[in-house]
Amino acid sequence: MILYPAIDLKDGACVRLLRGDMNAATVFGTDPAAQARAFQDAGCDWLHLVDLNGAFAGQPVNGAAVEAILAATSIPAQLGGGIRDMATIEMWLSRGIKRVILGTVAVENPDLVRQAAKAYPTQIAVGIDARAGLVATKGWAHETNVQATDLAKSFEDAGVAAIIYTDIDRDGAMGGPNLPATEALARAVSIPVIASGGVSSMSDLTALRATNIIAGAISGRALYDGAIDLAAALSLLRA
Repeated sequence: MILYPAIDLKDGACVRLLRGDMNAATVFGTDPAAQARAFQDAGCDWLHLVDLNGAFAGQPVNGAAVEAILAATSIPAQLGGGIRDMATIEMWLSRGIKRVILGTVAVENPDLVRQAAKAYPTQIAVGIDARAGLVATKGWAHETNVQATDLAKSFEDAGVAAIIYTDIDRDGAMGGPNLPATEALARAVSIPVIASGGVSSMSDLTALRATNIIAGAISGRALYDGAIDLAAALSLLRA
């Protein structure tokens, strides 16, 4: 199971939100490239980047910070937030992002997801963010009546590389992931599922790994706060 350290970008800084609330942001650093380099130096295999402003704006906003991260590191990075057309997908892939995460458009324009996954095998992921099992879009500000599992199943034959499942009510709350919902989703589809939202302790990582089906876990606040020792976590997941 891969651990993806999260770098969430708001106004050029590294932040963590509480349950997706842009007004409840804690700033953890003003040099995202330095933070990315620190994660790489610690032995991380991937980075998980989110353009929070972009998710609300519907277009890239923190592009300069993302490019600084790419220039400072050599490990692969996946990026979500405000990527809603083929031109933006192609732009980020051409600049060195290894995997683009499509969230809002997975609901609003699923054909784009299919087109992108066909054009760029292994480089397109679907971000499914949910409250009480229902998908939320546009920076989690718009709630839909789409069931997370139904959305995931609709991409079974699309060739997407991964599904990143976030339980919004757990995100940034340090209360543990929604393990039953995440495991159920992973067992409902053949697409690799990455858990996000609330991953805040070694026991959370142990529980996710013990399912033997969840492909990865994203953690942010717990790594910045020291609740998860990064070296110990990497050792555990590689054992």
